[in-house]
Amino acid sequence: MVLGVFGLSAGFALGGVLLLGALGWTLQRTIDAEAFQTADAVARLAAEDSLPDPLPVAGGQLRVQVVDAQGRVRAASIDADRLIPMLRPDQLRAGQRQRLMEDGRRVGLSGPVRVVAVPVGAPAGPLTVLVAKSMADVRQSLHVVRTLLLVGFPLLVAGLAVVAWRVVGATLRPVEALRSGAAEITGRAGPGRLPVPAARDEIQRLAVTLNDMLDRLEASRARQRAFVADAAHELRSPLTNMRTELEVARRLGGATDWPAVAENLLADTDRLARLVDDLLLLARLDEQSARPAGHPSRAVGPVELGELLRTVAGRYPAPPVRVTPPAGPLWTEGDPGELHRVFANLVENALRHAYGEVLLAVSGPHLDPPVRNGSGATEPARSTGRRGAYHLVTVTDDGPGIPAADRERVFARFTRLDDARARDAGGTGLGLAIVRELVRRAGGSVELADAVSRDRAATGPGLRVTVRLPALDDPETD
Repeated sequence: MVLGVFGLSAGFALGGVLLLGALGWTLQRTIDAEAFQTADAVARLAAEDSLPDPLPVAGGQLRVQVVDAQGRVRAASIDADRLIPMLRPDQLRAGQRQRLMEDGRRVGLSGPVRVVAVPVGAPAGPLTVLVAKSMADVRQSLHVVRTLLLVGFPLLVAGLAVVAWRVVGATLRPVEALRSGAAEITGRAGPGRLPVPAARDEIQRLAVTLNDMLDRLEASRARQRAFVADAAHELRSPLTNMRTELEVARRLGGATDWPAVAENLLADTDRLARLVDDLLLLARLDEQSARPAGHPSRAVGPVELGELLRTVAGRYPAPPVRVTPPAGPLWTEGDPGELHRVFANLVENALRHAYGEVLLAVSGPHLDPPVRNGSGATEPARSTGRRGAYHLVTVTDDGPGIPAADRERVFARFTRLDDARARDAGGTGLGLAIVRELVRRAGGSVELADAVSRDRAATGPGLRVTVRLPALDDPETD
């Protein structure tokens, strides 16, 4: 604020100097114009050789003389000197209009005077009209203005400084409250909210935005703590099992069934490896989702869904996993590796719960229903490739299914239902979370439903996982 007041003072000082300069210049031009107007009128009389004596002038501040080339006064106003010219001969330039500043004592006036000279070609020879105008009024006007500026300038600056101090203080008071609130939240390293000012201004909007950011950070921190805790628990379980197996085997000594121990250790090692792989994948997905749009983080291209399902099913025995081939090639756009991981996770999840077989199928393209335009008429949905067109991929098993109340919860990380918690058959609790994230990145969605009506189910309603992916025109026909 001190710098602001200093800058304001400098600006006012510069403005005052410019004002005095402009006022002095304007008054000087006014005097010159009045003097030249009188001199031109007398010059016309001299050119006609009809000079009166004394010369007529308006106002008591003007002195008029007409002098010849030898510096003799040929005519003068009633209060002008008739013997001594107002300008010396060496000051005059023949044939030129002039304006000079002279001492007023030479013309009988106090203070400086403005003298103008106008040459005249008279019949009796060249003459020069001299008109003197006192500068007393100009000096008095400038003195008054200068005094007003010197008196009013400090008062104005002081008043503005007080107003600025009060205004800036009132403006920065909410900012100080925000700073204090932020320091308090940082000091206790816990959740909190910043005070929101009552005034609906930029500071109030800043406080609301910062509180929203704090809420998001706290939610992210809570998710991170829960994720770390769940990951530590999941990692501890196989490590504890492995340690227990080895300690029991060491105590039994020669009676240890080493093939069984090795089998159990391999199962725990596989589970640990799957968990670490899933954690690394989720960390990579979180990192990529935080990158700016358009960042080249993955290889996206056309993927034929029928061939992709056949490749996924080929990893498992034929009787449990069966693929219903589509009538023709069905294309979508995405990362082939990510889409392969989506359906591999779904098939593995279905195999863990199926009583019989797992069925994979794909159909399409389907179209979104028509939309209404502004006039109320319906229009078909249009899109890239065919915007609004999509393919449906289903993975169906005949297992116990998932209750409707749990179908959203199972997509959360480390969520496993009670019947999925067996050490060997149970997954890591990350499979469906990975599926939803990868499908979202491909521009699609995933839903869970019963495979058959529950009142018609013999062993269980089963589970049908429906993955909706955007349709793409066949790239081989382009």
